[in-house]
Amino acid sequence: MCGITGWVDWRNDLTTQADIVEKMTETMSLRGPDAAGTWLSRHCALGHRRLSVIDPQNGAQPMVRPAKYADDQRCVVVYNGELYNALELRKELEKLGYAFRTTCDTEVLLLAYVEWGPECLGKFNGIFAFAIWDTEKERLFMARDRLGVKPLFYRREEGRLLFGSEPKAILAHPDVPAEIDREGLAELFIIGPARTPGHGIWRGMSELKPGHSLIYDRDGMRQSAYWRLESVPHEDDEPATAERVRELLTDTVERQLVSDVPVGTLLSGGLDSSALTTLAVRYYERTGQGRVQTYSVDYVDNDKFFKAHDFQPNPDAPWIRRMVGYLGTDHHPVQFDTPELVEALEAAALAKDSPGMADIDASLYLFCREIKKGATVAISGEAADEVFGGYPWFHRREALEANTFPWSLAPELRESVMSAEVREIVRARDYLGDRYAQALAEVPELPGEDEDARRMRRMSYLNITRFMPTLLDRKDRMSMAVGLEVRVPFCDHRLVQYVFNIPWKLKMAGDREKGILRKALEGVLPHEVLYRKKSPYPKTHNPGYLNAVRGLLLERLDDPSCPLLPLIDAGKVREIAAQADPGSHLPWFGQLMSAPQLFAYLLQFDFWLRHYKVKFV
Repeated sequence: MCGITGWVDWRNDLTTQADIVEKMTETMSLRGPDAAGTWLSRHCALGHRRLSVIDPQNGAQPMVRPAKYADDQRCVVVYNGELYNALELRKELEKLGYAFRTTCDTEVLLLAYVEWGPECLGKFNGIFAFAIWDTEKERLFMARDRLGVKPLFYRREEGRLLFGSEPKAILAHPDVPAEIDREGLAELFIIGPARTPGHGIWRGMSELKPGHSLIYDRDGMRQSAYWRLESVPHEDDEPATAERVRELLTDTVERQLVSDVPVGTLLSGGLDSSALTTLAVRYYERTGQGRVQTYSVDYVDNDKFFKAHDFQPNPDAPWIRRMVGYLGTDHHPVQFDTPELVEALEAAALAKDSPGMADIDASLYLFCREIKKGATVAISGEAADEVFGGYPWFHRREALEANTFPWSLAPELRESVMSAEVREIVRARDYLGDRYAQALAEVPELPGEDEDARRMRRMSYLNITRFMPTLLDRKDRMSMAVGLEVRVPFCDHRLVQYVFNIPWKLKMAGDREKGILRKALEGVLPHEVLYRKKSPYPKTHNPGYLNAVRGLLLERLDDPSCPLLPLIDAGKVREIAAQADPGSHLPWFGQLMSAPQLFAYLLQFDFWLRHYKVKFV
């Protein structure tokens, strides 16, 4: 994986702006620690940081290739991602007369665009964000993968377009101020740590939406969707559906194991990670590649303080040991203590360019840093719960009928921590209602479905397009901040599209959450692991973490210069802090963010304000 950035400007000669382009590129050195490159022309400048995965000796970017015919002009690409069907595309292009200089997928992607133009997107199976400059047409073409696994942000002004894998690349341009307006505040306070698709938080900055492409030339900017979830009748019975799910998952795992550098898997002992690891082990055994490296995360004294609840019914450790013994992997347990988690909050906020999921982000950052010591690529189970309906809110009437995002059921709590001025500016309930209505309006309805089926289709759509991007963004930013590429097989668009249309009763085969996935994996996993109740990404249960982040936040609030003070109701936050205890649950966000995470979120907010010198307009 990599970091990309660029700048198109019709009014200035960019061959004189090398210093700025290099500065923008350098902001993403952590995403691409292996190499750097820039390319300058009069009206377009591109920058790239490389993490070498396929063909490390070649494939340097920006990559310049002539078109198919000698009298055509050249195209230049910067690309962040992996094409999992690169070999098939390469063979197709060779039959059309193309000769390849490398074995990397960057060249495949570039020549696919040369041959098919924007229609190449329909041929890609992978995760990607890329930009291609056509020197003859003076046209920039940008695109992002269907599910938005790889990020891409842009800022358009009069006569100019800036873009980057992360906002920090755009903010590095001297003409771009670090400013937040009313909408940015609303995203941070009422939507965050999620984000509305297309919104970049920063004033004037946008996100290219998943499944979209963008063209920018002298005629202006045009965006279009090249892929969306579609609602179609599901014709397969239960055995055929389970078989198809198994086929798709096996195919995508095997495609995503292709690499010229070490690959590992994240293993929690749950259904999703155990399935991916088992399929990886089978593939390695069949291809003679040795033992699979597995990694798990836990926290000091978690065994002493763990208490089961609806969202986390049992600890992972015994299940991890069960799977390691079953598969014979080379396992690497990783453990963190409270001081490390607290210290990493700043690094996580810097990686994300905004406040995030607090200690969940921080622990993932630390976890990925440890994995990087032994692997460059890792396989992870993100998206299975969104796609197959695993979260508790899929199964609770109050969440299904809440008329808001089910992972954010306490807007009154969120409002209460804002200052009176921010509440007036943001109008949180209206903003949240508008965003929820916008999401529902996008749902592709299937004619003839009854009300219960429509409700579950809407819930699935909300999870895939609104909640899943939060976790994908977290995984990309925390892993790439340490130069680790994480692949997510459950985000294969073929699998997502197929499962989206499986009727809810069939998804719940055997009257279990993710039942059809369990049916598909019968004979693959041990029975007790196959039917283990869902448990999310582990977090610390040590009361020391609550005490640490609460104490630090209260110290910050006692400082008259604290940049948070104008934005929050400090009295209300102190009241929440006084009442919080290790056994209380505060529904701030999703399954994992409660009182300790609220305090950590505000600490990240404070660091973010200070580091970026954020101004409000």
